Amino acid sequence: MQLEIDGGYSGIRFSACHFIPNHEKCSRLHGHSYIVRLRVEGDPDENGMIMDFVILKNFLRSMIDKFDHRTLLPAKSPEVGIMISGNSVEVNSGMKRYVFPREDTVMLDIASTTAEEMSRMMVKQMVSEIPFPPNVKRVSIGLDEERGQTAWYTEVFE
Repeated sequence: MQLEIDGGYSGIRFSACHFIPNHEKCSRLHGHSYIVRLRVEGDPDENGMIMDFVILKNFLRSMIDKFDHRTLLPAKSPEVGIMISGNSVEVNSGMKRYVFPREDTVMLDIASTTAEEMSRMMVKQMVSEIPFPPNVKRVSIGLDEERGQTAWYTEVFE
């Protein structure tokens, strides 16, 4: 069985800007209204539930609150130079240089701020911080950059 949380209906969404180095169009600073989707697969427990929706929704909301209305920066990118100086963040990517207020940025522990990498990062964080019960077999997060354009990552438990 599977349970699903649709962030479009559950209010699990955030707006943020980013850029993808060396991409023809997406190397320009631009933004999205992201929607987070979650699927948890497993067998129902003795109460007939795979897992409590409240735990999952609260975690997702807490995680994405850090991203909302921020500039997402890929802290592990070999193509993006990031230097923090006081209350400013200087970012160099190719021939471009940006300076942002520190409070308006979030450093993500990934090499690229693609929806694919961000969905993987979200699943990894969720799996490391939530004690999933043994009946849970898979956890997947889909991240919509826009409606109809979703990147999914799945973690399978053994």
